[in-house]
Amino acid sequence: MPNTDSQTVALIGGGPAALFFLKHATAKKIKTGKIIIFEQNPHLGMGMPYGASGAGREHVANISANEIPELVTDIEEFIDKNELGNFGDYKTNGKINRDQVVPRLILGRYLENQFKILIKLAKSQGTEVITMTDTKVTDIQCNNDLSYTVIAGEGEKYAASVVVLSTGHQWTKSFEGKHKGWFDSPYPPSKFSETTNYPIAVKGASLTAVDIIRTLSRLNGKFSMFSEDKLEYTLNEDAQDFRIDLYSLSGLLPALRFHSEDAAFSTDWKMSLKEIYEYKKTHGGFVDLDYVFDLNFKKVVEKRDPEFYSEIKDLSIEEFVTKMMKLRKELDSFELFKAEYTEAEKSIKRHQSISWKEALTSFSYAMNYPAKHFSAEDMLRLTKILMPLISIVIAALPQSSYREIIALYDAKIISLSNVDSQSTVEPHDQEGAVYRFKNNDGQHKELIYKMYVDATGQRAMNINDLPFEGLKNEGVVSSGYLSFKNSDHALDLLKKGNEMIMEGSSDHYYLKVKGLSINDNFQALDSYGKVRENLYIMSVAYIGGLNPDYSGLDFCDTAAEIITESIAKAI
Repeated sequence: MPNTDSQTVALIGGGPAALFFLKHATAKKIKTGKIIIFEQNPHLGMGMPYGASGAGREHVANISANEIPELVTDIEEFIDKNELGNFGDYKTNGKINRDQVVPRLILGRYLENQFKILIKLAKSQGTEVITMTDTKVTDIQCNNDLSYTVIAGEGEKYAASVVVLSTGHQWTKSFEGKHKGWFDSPYPPSKFSETTNYPIAVKGASLTAVDIIRTLSRLNGKFSMFSEDKLEYTLNEDAQDFRIDLYSLSGLLPALRFHSEDAAFSTDWKMSLKEIYEYKKTHGGFVDLDYVFDLNFKKVVEKRDPEFYSEIKDLSIEEFVTKMMKLRKELDSFELFKAEYTEAEKSIKRHQSISWKEALTSFSYAMNYPAKHFSAEDMLRLTKILMPLISIVIAALPQSSYREIIALYDAKIISLSNVDSQSTVEPHDQEGAVYRFKNNDGQHKELIYKMYVDATGQRAMNINDLPFEGLKNEGVVSSGYLSFKNSDHALDLLKKGNEMIMEGSSDHYYLKVKGLSINDNFQALDSYGKVRENLYIMSVAYIGGLNPDYSGLDFCDTAAEIITESIAKAI
């Protein structure tokens, strides 16, 4: 990419990912002539999670002021200078508790404020910045000179030298809007506005499920303080039959927030590219999952908690997960939830971390970057064995959400069922859904609900889900793949009907992973495996296959830094 003032960077999506791109672009003073930001919503910086499309007053983030990656001004300074509206309870005696989670709509307003400041900074550095809110991008076309044409709004065309896909969350619809009582996601929460005087089926039991729990519980009843640390839930008179039935493959509720010794995530925690490629030279062209687990988890635990380390130092990944899940599988999920709350409260009050959980969170962040260099076998191990535990631990459910869920549980309003992988949910006649599953006792169940909500969270999207035909049809982007070390293993999976196994040349086999193919700089790889140097993909819905832990502001910050470094080198 030549260093001329005619260069235009198009950011497709103006949420947190675009915000952190602008942060690092201005910090590095990248000399691009123009940046065009396309955002389909009316506000910049908020994305789905922190604006009206993904949050109501009742929703809180799972991070505190202390955990927000560094921006221009601190969130506490922003709050001091701005009215909070109906969030007055977030401040006490004019101050915020920096360890308390931030209401999502407040966080969204802060991110929007930071976006505006960074736009002014970019302009002061000589970059023209054009913001196009309420503007949906309908297609992106690659030109013969490898530049791009972005088609947006009513068909208007915009030339771009570099395109960064930062579209954020994407919720596809199956029957929502066509079948009464069926919702493919809890978003936007404003679509739930009426009393639901009947049981509701919710698929999922993690943070996305907590969002719908918070919304529906307020429509049908109210919480009140029973004691200093306990809530009581009372149903409204017209909602006496309201109930929430959660269904989950794990049958487990998310782990709670605890005191963390670490500051915001740092790029220093991950393997450098030099380390990755040096390791691959002597290990058959792959980075081994066991090595990363030892480096970024076990060695961290050894320093922080030698006693716990002595218990796990000789365990394989499979043995470690079995050990940590054993108690979770044996106890009732809500009783375990209560026990973990007690542990988390002690951690917070004593300012003592829960070392293994903190280390596992660090590992989840750090293993994103060598993950592209795992063998197919290791990626299968990661997703099947380790990620179920990681997803529970890194959820970091706020204590306020715990208290509400327990109040619902004590009122016999909420339940959680562990279902088998063959469970199904289908529309039922003219309204609601029928849930079919096998319970822990092996009994087949068939339950009918007037309302069903899919709260399993952001699913990893595939290339066919990408809304930009120009990128798909021309082979500009491609599906993600990882090579197998052992062809016999791949053949065995293929014979068992695994449709994600692909055969290459010379008896070489590949695992097709979710999402698109990207390199270490988040640059797209085309259908020939060639790097598209001026097309970057940091859209969370499309990189989950090669970035297993791909959400959160910390990820946006790190990915944006890598992308802007790549652009800076190019010019």
